[in-house]
Formats: sequence, structure tokens, C-alpha cells
Amino acid sequence: MSDRTTKPAPTGPRAARKREAIVRAARALFLREGFGVGMDAIATEAGVSKVTVYNHFGAKEALFTAVVAGALDEPLLAGSDDTAPDLAGLVDAEDLHSAFLAAARAWVRAVRANDEVRALRALVAAEIHRFPELGRAWREHGPAGHHPAVADALRALADRGRLEIPDLEVAVIQLYSLLVFPHMVFDQYGTEPPDDLTERLVTGGVDMFLGRYAPAVGRRDS
Repeated sequence: MSDRTTKPAPTGPRAARKREAIVRAARALFLREGFGVGMDAIATEAGVSKVTVYNHFGAKEALFTAVVAGALDEPLLAGSDDTAPDLAGLVDAEDLHSAFLAAARAWVRAVRANDEVRALRALVAAEIHRFPELGRAWREHGPAGHHPAVADALRALADRGRLEIPDLEVAVIQLYSLLVFPHMVFDQYGTEPPDDLTERLVTGGVDMFLGRYAPAVGRRDS
């Protein structure tokens, strides 16, 4: 691999705009053509040079990982309206259980409604067999890197003593496993769980997660 991958990525507002344009272009092309799309095509779609793409990401595997990682938390960043999950507000919630449950319901609704994110998940499943380097890039990025919104929220709750989380990496995976992964399993069979089962999965998942990580005193009203 080129030593370009060891150089720091460009920083600053202009670099951030270029990075966003690259990720947006790569996402569109990956969905349309798969992982086999060339970096030249991605650069052209983004309106930048191929050198700029490599300066930001080093390799196509890293770019693909950035595309998918950004998409995974997209339902959590769906806007500021009343229907968007409010993970940041959990740290100050008077009733953590009720606030966590409301955020989880909104999150799962957003996951079920976002067809493009579901398509990206399917793309990963399809391409991982042809391009095993994607798995290595994904593993090296780590769960907290893939899911920054969730990791940041759980870290803030732990810092404030609202939750006791000895292993953030495990906690992030467990929360996704309880709330999001069941829908991914149904997706693999071309269907989705009915509404009543979804609600039971959400309420049971929140109870299980808080039962594991809430402080021993006041688990339901911490």
C-alpha cells in the first residue's frame, strides 16, 4: 500500500467540504456500481482530483468504510424535528428510562424508513466476499469509529454517572444488537418485523441495556 495512507488527512473548512463531496460521490457510485467502481470515477463525480481523494482517504477501502460508517449513524442525525432521536438529550433527562425508550423508538423508525442505508448494508454483505480487505478496514476502524453518535452519547452518560460502562466498544455493539440488528436480519430475507414485534424488541432491548449498564441504585429512574 502507498505511503500516502500514513500522511495526516487535510484539515480546515475547505478540506472538510472536499471530504464531504468525496464521501457523497462515493456513496452514490458504490450504490450504483458496487465496490468495483474506480477512484477516477469517484474523483470526477466529486469534482476533485484523484490525488485529493487519496490525500483524504489513502485507499478505496478506507473511503468505503467512511461511506458506510457515516450511513450507519445517519438515522440518528436525521434532523432537529420532534421525530429525530435525541441521544444528546439523554444525559440531562430526568427519567433516563423513558427518554432512552423514546430515543430508541425514534431511532428504529428512522432505520426502517431509510432505504438507502438499508441498501448500503446489503452492499457490504454482497461485496465482503469479493473484497475481504473491506472486512479488515472495517475491523481496524472500530465500533466507536463506525457509530460516533452512539459512542458519544454513551460516553457522556458514563461521564455523568448516568450509566456505568466499563467497555464502550462492547456497549456500542450491544445497543446496536438489541435495537438495529434484528431489522438487518429481516432485511436479509426481504421482509421486516411487524409493528408489534418491533415495539417489543425496542422496549425489551432498552430494558436489557439499562438493566446491564444503569447504576445499581435507581436503575429505572436514574
